[in-house]
Amino acid sequence: MEPRTTSRISLTALLGTPVTDSQGHLRGRLKDIAVGTGADAGKVAGLVLKTRTGLCIVPSQEVMETPAGTLELRTPGALVPLKDEGNYLYLAQDLVDRQIIDVKGRKVVRVNDVDLEWMGHGSVHLLRVAEVEVGLRGAMRRVFKGLMPRATLERMSRRFASSGIPWAFVDVIEIDPARRVKLRIEYDRLAEMHPSDLAEILEDLPPAEREAVFRSLDEEVAAETLEEVDPKMQKALLEKLDEETIADIVEEMDPGAAADLLAELSEEQSDAILEEMEPEERHEVEELLEFDEHSAAGSMTTDFIYVGKDATVAQAVMALRSFDGDPESVTEVYLLDEKRVLRGAVSLARMVMAQPEARLSVLAEERILSCPADMHQRELAEMFDKYNLHALPVVDSQGRMVGVVQADHVISFLREKL
Repeated sequence: MEPRTTSRISLTALLGTPVTDSQGHLRGRLKDIAVGTGADAGKVAGLVLKTRTGLCIVPSQEVMETPAGTLELRTPGALVPLKDEGNYLYLAQDLVDRQIIDVKGRKVVRVNDVDLEWMGHGSVHLLRVAEVEVGLRGAMRRVFKGLMPRATLERMSRRFASSGIPWAFVDVIEIDPARRVKLRIEYDRLAEMHPSDLAEILEDLPPAEREAVFRSLDEEVAAETLEEVDPKMQKALLEKLDEETIADIVEEMDPGAAADLLAELSEEQSDAILEEMEPEERHEVEELLEFDEHSAAGSMTTDFIYVGKDATVAQAVMALRSFDGDPESVTEVYLLDEKRVLRGAVSLARMVMAQPEARLSVLAEERILSCPADMHQRELAEMFDKYNLHALPVVDSQGRMVGVVQADHVISFLREKL
């Protein structure tokens, strides 16, 4: 069995290369390279040639490199007219000079070139995309192409360190929804990223690309991302969406964050969004909208876990399992009496170490820290600093628990003051 061989070449070097038949007759010049998407992402579907009769396409396995650096057609009949764009991504047309998302590096970058590889096995040579070049190496190739021999340019460009991103970590941005569907471009990998990283990526994109990516996210991911951007960016992301779509996203947000968002919109738009929301989520947000935004109640979330004051660890675990909010935000389980008056708090760490039948009242902290709903954010920040808190219960004038302020809300407040 003959061994596999590989040789790498850049898209810049390949573009314009003469393509001949086996008799040496010129059949055209390389215009672009068509790459598959969806399940075939990264696979070279064909080489696009500029011929005397127009654009034609030929499968990559029907083309081979010659020692002279040209390309040769194995079967001239394999060269057929390119009648439409097909379900292809074109490297020169759609990728070079465009912004992409580096999923691994969690950032937005601009493509300067594309590195390809000839995969040889016996007499068959297949071309595949290896990585995109986003550094000076690719920029140099393009600037100096045509000013020096290809071999010299390739040699000189390699003096610059490679800044390549493997194709597996590239998310192409397509702003045309119809073409995105046609190409089967998905942003599933973005959903696996931390919302903070995704928020930074959206902030780095131009408006059209930002809108295309945000529209492609499902409601849950969009909601988590929306909570991480500033109010101005929130408005920009929502301005092209209808009230029903916005409501679907807002329903997935933390109630406190949803109330903050709606408070930044016009009363007319806020009311229209609330009208589209489910009754339970709408009621929670409407209650929060009534509070002063600079108070503890204006900073709190109504998503917290509570059980009766006589509950056991096993009952608290059941409450945790049925919790609809963000589980990562939970640090404590609160004990409330029949009038919802706060009677204690138990950290998750203590619960983990206890037996299922243990009473939470025995595990509860001796001192119950809480704050009144009308406490100003400045005093709230002082409490978090003094007691090194992760979360703080908020109570009304009768001592009934109405919500929880999380540390990240206090941090956001402090950052605004810097």
